[in-house]
Amino acid sequence: MKALGFATPSILLLSLIATPPVWAQARLAATPPMGWNSWNLFGCSVTDAVVRTAADAMASNGMGKVGYKYVNIDDCWQGHRNEKGDIESNERFPDMKALADYVHGKGLKIGIYSSPGPKTCAGYEGSYQHEEQDAERYASWGFDYLKYDWCSARSVYKSTDMPAAYKKMGDALKATKRPIVFSLCQYGHNSVWEWGASVGGNLWRTTTDIQANYNSILALGFAEQDGLERYAGPGHWNDPDMLEVGNGKLSLDENRLHMTLWCLLAAPLLAGNDLSNMKPEILAILTNREVIAVDQDPLGVQGHRLVQEGPIDIWVKKLKDDSEAIGLFNKGESATPITVDLVAAGILGTATIRDLWVHQDLGTFSRIFTAMVPRRSAMLLKVQQSR
Repeated sequence: MKALGFATPSILLLSLIATPPVWAQARLAATPPMGWNSWNLFGCSVTDAVVRTAADAMASNGMGKVGYKYVNIDDCWQGHRNEKGDIESNERFPDMKALADYVHGKGLKIGIYSSPGPKTCAGYEGSYQHEEQDAERYASWGFDYLKYDWCSARSVYKSTDMPAAYKKMGDALKATKRPIVFSLCQYGHNSVWEWGASVGGNLWRTTTDIQANYNSILALGFAEQDGLERYAGPGHWNDPDMLEVGNGKLSLDENRLHMTLWCLLAAPLLAGNDLSNMKPEILAILTNREVIAVDQDPLGVQGHRLVQEGPIDIWVKKLKDDSEAIGLFNKGESATPITVDLVAAGILGTATIRDLWVHQDLGTFSRIFTAMVPRRSAMLLKVQQSR
């Protein structure tokens, strides 16, 4: 007997796999994305082999187990467009579909890069007037993340066109029916935090490019983030740029300060170092489960500054279990004691305090807590009010 318009179970299952339901799209980037990006270390020397090596490392060194999952190719992968206008990868990436399949086979996801302009920052082919075509191409290859960098778009769009230009790609990505995280990279221009979510963005850069030095981390992390917390939440995040942990000549304390602040900011955690060749102490910073849990807290609150006095900053982030994460930052050149007023942080009565970097319970405290913090370093506390 011929079926009366009903799909067989196998066809229905395939349909559900191919077309994620609306609720799946809504849960995209429910916590800040975690992963790796090729640009900070490899720049335009990125290759298929580099990406596979990063995926191998992430899957085997413990990073995947603590939440890192996106292996993202930045600029310089593009070749030319074929006779149909489809974008092709260059000789350094002989088969993008095979690369995506390889990364997926590691239990990870993969990201790609383009621009709303005619060219990317490095002068490769952008997506201008090919938005739908490129989105379909990325989806057909199996990509899960797109970083979309303004660059040459300024040559074809006015500044006021920025939201519409990003919406073109946001709509194109949604039309593919594949869950693809959309990362807006336009350096915080035009108060992007006010409109980024409305054009389909899951995260948006709030700053200029980060550099692997202490002053860059201070400028981007402390000076430009406070006050933006009301725009962040599940599915849409402020992005102070990628992590430089393990790059340049940052000391261990500077790396720890960097990671502490990004986690309090509920920032995306995209490592940018050589995952296959890093010191154990750098891996320990990147994979500290208790520290990462602050960034990935499902309540989705971005932390805010409580105190700024000279070289001292104190930041507070509310967590879902009604505790508070508190960061004590010493930006100065000598060790100094830092005292936090627990009442001002919203903790009344007595509270238990845990040091998340060393995994140590420090005891029960009332009203104030004081700790000695090394130069250019930070302490990250979890403070739970006694019941």
